[in-house]
Amino acid sequence: MIYDVAIIGAGVIGSLTARELSRYKLKTALLEASNDVAMGATKANSGIVHAGFDAVPGTLKAKFNVKGTAMMAKYCEMLSVPYKNNGSIVVAFSEEEKHTLRVLYERGLANGVEKLRLIDREELVGLEPNIADEAVGALVAPTAGIVCPYELTIAAAENAVSNGVEFKRNCRVTGIAFSDGVFTLETTLGEIKSRYVINAAGTHSGEVSKMIGDDSVEIVPRAGEYFILDKAVGNLVSHTIFQCPTELGKGVLVTGTVDGNLLIGPTASDIEDADDTATTLEGLNEVKRLASKSCKNVSTRNAITSFSGLRAHAKSNDFIIGPSSANDHFINAAGIESPGLSSAPAIAVYLAYLICNDFEKIDLNPDFDGVRHDVFRFRHASDEERAAAIAENPAYGRIICRCETVTEGEIIDAIRAPAGARDVDGVKRRTRAGMGRCQGGFCGSKVVEILARELGKEVNEITKFGNGSFILFDKSK
Repeated sequence: MIYDVAIIGAGVIGSLTARELSRYKLKTALLEASNDVAMGATKANSGIVHAGFDAVPGTLKAKFNVKGTAMMAKYCEMLSVPYKNNGSIVVAFSEEEKHTLRVLYERGLANGVEKLRLIDREELVGLEPNIADEAVGALVAPTAGIVCPYELTIAAAENAVSNGVEFKRNCRVTGIAFSDGVFTLETTLGEIKSRYVINAAGTHSGEVSKMIGDDSVEIVPRAGEYFILDKAVGNLVSHTIFQCPTELGKGVLVTGTVDGNLLIGPTASDIEDADDTATTLEGLNEVKRLASKSCKNVSTRNAITSFSGLRAHAKSNDFIIGPSSANDHFINAAGIESPGLSSAPAIAVYLAYLICNDFEKIDLNPDFDGVRHDVFRFRHASDEERAAAIAENPAYGRIICRCETVTEGEIIDAIRAPAGARDVDGVKRRTRAGMGRCQGGFCGSKVVEILARELGKEVNEITKFGNGSFILFDKSK
């Protein structure tokens, strides 16, 4: 079998692009090296939908950020993904930083960002009572928002698979050859042939590009460390609070999440290992120090977990999007760091356009349904909705995760869904089972049992995130 398109990488870019391509009569494969979607940069970032004032005018970051942000609310609605238009604030702590705010304001106007305004300290305190005493002014961007990045990716992948895309997990690409108009991808699942390839491999996109002889994609993994704080302090701020940006990024932020927690971070440090997501004492201390600079009453005593994410920073300091100079049927979507999540819907549409525009004739998929129908969430349901769900399926009446009020029925749905969960972290990202204060201390063993039963496996075959991360071991073997 020869696919029309093979997408390497099932992060937010790859998954949304797969969904866009499923609008057409194309044979599309979504290839992921890990055991699930959203396992790279997508699973561990700030979840901010940026307004678009930070990117330098004329760059791809500026172009796709503003377009993507304008599309985000509608996409989330179609895919049943929580989205909140909370707005963002960049805070100045000196007269020099107030000048930086003016530069950002002018950039935003040049990029087409609407409703931007500069405010003084008095108005800032009115908007954010917990802002630090040292703050002297701010830039307000009402069009910014927040979304859960892995929920968006999971929803996009599910919708793509429902519309005919083939999802291949644990499918790492190890080599690429091209002959007679067809790519042959050597993978851990065997050979895969395709007429077009989209390189959305995140921190590994430079390695993938080199497989076709293109050395122009130079990626530096950039690590960022975070704390997630308990929902008890989730309303400390109402906007996303930024400090003035530096050369390494947008700096440490303080923000609520769509699930009601408070998120602080990230740091920014360039590393060599493209898969290194370890946290460090130095990094987490830096997060605490800088978050406290922005807001009073930020305390990591309320932390329920910490984590580190990776950004695919391109040495060119811009997105790398378009056909490779080595082969115009090989399309790069590389260096997609911040504002990559914000830009993702617009990037996906553009990548689909590049593919479809190359065909002499392409038909629409008559069965395409762009709506991912609402996922039942027991914790958000009314008493009447809960009673109806339990009457239809008693599994919705069995609470597995007490911290987040997640039922057995929801976990089963997550496993049985298109491109569904195959490990504990996959269930966690789809249902929030294990994301509360106890971090899976009570529900973890039950989740393992349900996975084993639904997948027809032994409990000691179930992993945390694939790749040999077994939860239990059989000492007799």
